[in-house]
Amino acid sequence: MILRYIDGPEARFTLKDKIFVDMEFYHTGEVFKDMELRRMFPVSGKNKYIAVIDGDGNEQAMIRDISNLDEKSRKAVNDCLEEYYMMPRILKFTEMTDKFGIWMWTAITDKGEVKFEIRNHITAVKPLFDNRVLIKDANDNRYEIPDYTKLDKHSLKLITPNL
Repeated sequence: MILRYIDGPEARFTLKDKIFVDMEFYHTGEVFKDMELRRMFPVSGKNKYIAVIDGDGNEQAMIRDISNLDEKSRKAVNDCLEEYYMMPRILKFTEMTDKFGIWMWTAITDKGEVKFEIRNHITAVKPLFDNRVLIKDANDNRYEIPDYTKLDKHSLKLITPNL
């Protein structure tokens, strides 16, 4: 198997379904249908090193940096990744209670209101270097706070003692 590295606009990506793309190489005319995209570094490198995987689970190509793709391909790849890695973004917290060491949160996200539990705040709430915070609830659902410093005062009061 030959792994193809995509460094620029030498390949075109077309969104096939919400989580599949077709990939065509301009110089060889090769077409790969129904490919899946996976981030090699889903937390720290959202736009770099994207694996292009066929239906058998074999890696056919690696996109080094999405920003080097042509505009339509970049949009197709971003749309596919956003759907696959969909993570509700927390806009504000409305309530937090603690019962027997289990934290129960109510939050407003970009997908609507959610209620979730956290059993171990040390492993469930992960502050990152760029003010982002990732939260994994007791049911393994994931949420993101894009920039905790931009939360309202009430939400900051609820979340900052836990960071």
